[in-house]
Amino acid sequence: MTQPIHIVGAGMAGSEAAWQAAQAGVPVILHEMRPAVGTFAHRTGDCAEMVCSNSFRSDDDVNNAVGQLHWEMRAAGGLIMTAADRHKLPAGGALAVDRDAFSADVTAALRAHPLVTIEDGEITALPDSGNWIIATGPLTSAALGQAIAAETGADALAFFDAIAPIVHADTIDMSVAWRQSRYDKGETEEERTAYINCPMTRAEYDAFIDALLAAEKTEFREGETAGYFDGCLPIEVMAERGRDTLRHGPMKPVGLTNAHMPQEKPYAVVQLRRDNALGTLYNIVGFQTKMKYGAQTQVFRMIPGLQDASFARLGGIHRNTFLNSPTLLDDRMRLRSRLHVRFAGQVTGVEGYVESAAMGLLAGRMAAAQALGHDLPPPPGTTAMGALVHHITGGAEAKTFQPMNVNFGLFPPVEARSGRRGRKDRYPAYTDRAKQDFTAWLSAQ
Repeated sequence: MTQPIHIVGAGMAGSEAAWQAAQAGVPVILHEMRPAVGTFAHRTGDCAEMVCSNSFRSDDDVNNAVGQLHWEMRAAGGLIMTAADRHKLPAGGALAVDRDAFSADVTAALRAHPLVTIEDGEITALPDSGNWIIATGPLTSAALGQAIAAETGADALAFFDAIAPIVHADTIDMSVAWRQSRYDKGETEEERTAYINCPMTRAEYDAFIDALLAAEKTEFREGETAGYFDGCLPIEVMAERGRDTLRHGPMKPVGLTNAHMPQEKPYAVVQLRRDNALGTLYNIVGFQTKMKYGAQTQVFRMIPGLQDASFARLGGIHRNTFLNSPTLLDDRMRLRSRLHVRFAGQVTGVEGYVESAAMGLLAGRMAAAQALGHDLPPPPGTTAMGALVHHITGGAEAKTFQPMNVNFGLFPPVEARSGRRGRKDRYPAYTDRAKQDFTAWLSAQ
């Protein structure tokens, strides 16, 4: 019989890796330490639990690299995208999901698969033999983290990942706030009204920034450094970079018209996005924070429309570890010093749910191919998945390696068919090429 693949961690990457390997006919043992060994961010022992945003970001597979990654994962029969599509919520042009229903669906699918066994318990050391995938994510346990550091001879890099707060919808004052997606984006009325918007005047914005800067923040532990990934900056760190940073970032007022006062343009707008299928919970978009809990309730209730808000969850911050993958992993995502061990997901230095799951998809397929006596090369660098894995396993500069979202800057240049170099023409040229090349890569298997 084919020896089983052992996968450590049942997050986005581990769950997708297990599904892909099992679908290829290879037995899988999925090891998950939760709930026996918890983390500050997780609430359950379910697979693919979403601990930060409930959004998989843009679903536009023509003009957006993330949307193209969605397309590739769907084409490859990805479990994460299948579950996301089943539990999607209105979010304009984004793909947002009911996080609890999504996670329960992924968990049920894996438990029902005849080739998947889920084992509770913490793995604390790197294995000496077998076929393994380490997909422990940003909250890798201390014991396994120390084992990885001892094996690689390098300290794990670190940054801090901040979590945005979630508000009970019935405590939002809709006489102040209104429903609208930016630029009315979406094909249905539900999509075009997917966000709740809270407007601010200049005086309200200035008072909010002052309170934000003065609020008591979480202190870092000894030996930790405040190195943030720019895609997930706490709002107070953005505010420290300049008083207008937030109103040009998550609080930008463009593409929105106040339904209560259409003649007055807001100076800044705070957006909330639906967080569950019932529409009872909304998360504050882009409001990751490291403020202490008491300060959060005071500062966030300064937002017009949220003056009586009740919070289902406040924001938080945690240390996020990842490998210096360009120096440690080969292009099959294997640890160069232990070729029977692959890494996948956020621990490899990709950032985001979709990117993590995509690396799990690749690792699962590669491990299954190895178990069946084959070698599976990564997808071409012209694809979203290929561009991302090529970046982390050698394309990035090792000395300055930082977590990376998928983006068109990772793709080889392409000349738009019309010869024009504008984004309107160039982005579809990237995605057209990617679809063709990813389809060929799948067919070759």
